[in-house]
Amino acid sequence: MANELIQQRKAWSVLIVSTLAFTVCFMVWMMFGVIGIPIKKMLDLNATQFGLLMAMPVLTGSLVRVPLGIWTDRYGGRIVMALLMAATVPAIWLMSYATAYWQFLVIGLFVGLAGGSFSVGTPYVARWFPKKQQGMAMGVYGAGNSGSAVNKFIAPVILVAFGWAMVPQVYAAIMAGTVVVFWLFSYSEPSHLVTIRVSFKDQLKALKDPVVLKYCQYYSIVFGGYVALALWMVQYYIGEYGLDIRVAALLAACFSLPGGVLRAMGGVLSDKYGAHGVTWWVLWVSWICLFLLSYPQTEFTIATVTGPQTFVLGLNVYMFTAIMFVLGIAFAFGKASVFKYIADDYPHNIGAISGIVGLAGGLGGFVLPILFGALVDVTGIRSSAFMLMYGVVWVSLIWMYWTEVRKTSVMGRPHPESALQA
Repeated sequence: MANELIQQRKAWSVLIVSTLAFTVCFMVWMMFGVIGIPIKKMLDLNATQFGLLMAMPVLTGSLVRVPLGIWTDRYGGRIVMALLMAATVPAIWLMSYATAYWQFLVIGLFVGLAGGSFSVGTPYVARWFPKKQQGMAMGVYGAGNSGSAVNKFIAPVILVAFGWAMVPQVYAAIMAGTVVVFWLFSYSEPSHLVTIRVSFKDQLKALKDPVVLKYCQYYSIVFGGYVALALWMVQYYIGEYGLDIRVAALLAACFSLPGGVLRAMGGVLSDKYGAHGVTWWVLWVSWICLFLLSYPQTEFTIATVTGPQTFVLGLNVYMFTAIMFVLGIAFAFGKASVFKYIADDYPHNIGAISGIVGLAGGLGGFVLPILFGALVDVTGIRSSAFMLMYGVVWVSLIWMYWTEVRKTSVMGRPHPESALQA
């Protein structure tokens, strides 16, 4: 009994300190979402160049997820997480000395290593808890996504008071302190290590599994879309509604904060109702929200019996923020439910599979901001970003219907196809 209590205490200590570490990593990863705005003005960037600037850290954080997941299985999450965070500190500090566009892009690649922390912490915390609590554990850890909202609270204040260059310096100090705290309050458990040595090439073979590909598609929306919109929203508010950067960041946090904090609730719901049910509803809610957000500000005139009448149609800042808040909640639940799928279907390979799925989600977060910028440059319509996301959600809804929904029971009776397969 005493040993069991000690293990529980260690498990919760690992979960809490890992969530703190992931929050700081995500805060750093999303740094360009705020400081990118004065940098854009300083360098006179167009929307596509701005999208690439914000996306560079996301690229590295995505590409390292698969090897980091494998190393976590092999060496343990404690040592991998500590080394990963320590490696980002010099790059974060150097960001404040960059002056040319290419320098920001290159340094951004190294800062982006912080984004790989998700593939380390997910299997690390999951293995400390029994199967029935793994959805909760991964959901709580994933709540570190709220670091995106923390960035929107902290960075604008520092930026206005001291200039954008002070933000990376403060963040470097915070990251260094987090490394120390994490090492002091985390633990290693040899029994959690995976003894089978699998190469990077062998792990990538999982991409041939259509089930893994489907989870990659889901995650490219709920995580990739979350990252892309979290980076894009501050400048969207400034451009669309003419807000001050501090007000814009505060309103943008109405999407980022629930999109991170409520991930834990999504994990609990996934444990209770299953990953399939939660993900299905997440996609439908996202589809509705993105449909409403896609409509651009429109002014049109029609001929009436009393003469021309002009109408204005579009979301005001309050309605826009409310819908973004709902979308953030849906994405939070979806991020947890996708990883519940992985814990259920691949219990002995969580690290590698979560790394692959996380890679897909991260690449979505890399590609989407660039496409957002390109669409704005081509069409001149800011809401084209939501039009693109709306189309991507359609793909996932159709895919999920044909592979899962058609095989589930309706009104208590099994689907004929399920009966034939049985």
